[in-house]
Amino acid sequence: MPSNAGQSSKDADKNAAPPLPQPLAVPVADSHTHLDMQSGTVEEGLAKAASVGVTTVVQVGCDLKGSQWAAETAAAHENVHATVALHPNEAPRIVHGDPDGWSRQGAREPGGDAALDEALAEIDRLAGLPQVKGVGETGLDHFRTGPEGKAAQERSFRAHIEIAKRHGKALVIHDRDAHADVLRILKEEGAPERTVFHCYSGDAEMARICAREGYFMSFAGNVTFKNAQNLRDAVAVAPLELVLVETDAPFLTPAPYRGRPNAPYLIPVTVRAMAAVRGIDEDALATALAANTARAFGY
Repeated sequence: MPSNAGQSSKDADKNAAPPLPQPLAVPVADSHTHLDMQSGTVEEGLAKAASVGVTTVVQVGCDLKGSQWAAETAAAHENVHATVALHPNEAPRIVHGDPDGWSRQGAREPGGDAALDEALAEIDRLAGLPQVKGVGETGLDHFRTGPEGKAAQERSFRAHIEIAKRHGKALVIHDRDAHADVLRILKEEGAPERTVFHCYSGDAEMARICAREGYFMSFAGNVTFKNAQNLRDAVAVAPLELVLVETDAPFLTPAPYRGRPNAPYLIPVTVRAMAAVRGIDEDALATALAANTARAFGY
């Protein structure tokens, strides 16, 4: 056996799909996933998820190509609902002509605000489709976008809020290292009736603020990470009727599979971790999660 065979085996294990968890007795929805970034076909992914009680997914768009794909996929599958948007990191790329976009769409001519307006017009069109249940993920990301991109991000965020309200769709928020600014802009613009903080990343105090405003908080696999006590504290205090669960797959795979590919079928792992934090029966939590997701996205 080659001396590096053991290491190769470990690498293979890290890239392997985690095993199927024990099925949930009460079906739930994955409130935020990216099927277009996962391996296998949509049909395979949906079947695998359904086999463990994850019977509905919300497919989220991050750019024009991904949003169009989300709308098409939702139209073809009754248990898939779409959201459409320009991700916060996509808006500066459009304004500044950076070709390194989410879908690697190829070089673009720098278009400034006019190019962003054109892209937002297409998001607006897609948001009017019946299978599109939300506008997002939109918001602010101060982690990956520097000061030079903040103006484009904020303009895009405000436009998405307006689109969501005009079409009566849920608003799905990406908030990374930008809690105060996101909450400020929601207050200034007036949040849509149904607003979801995807991959909730705040603490218990922010959860209380979101609760007062009636914002949904969607928790992902990182709630299981050892260094994420702030998320568990938020799970503990968030009103049960405002809690959702998601994968954000293929990202944020829950422990003990952190670093391996994530997919909707792993939702039960996160549901059980959340139930343990709240000290409630997993069936009771699943019942609430299913009802909350349907109410948040209006399906």
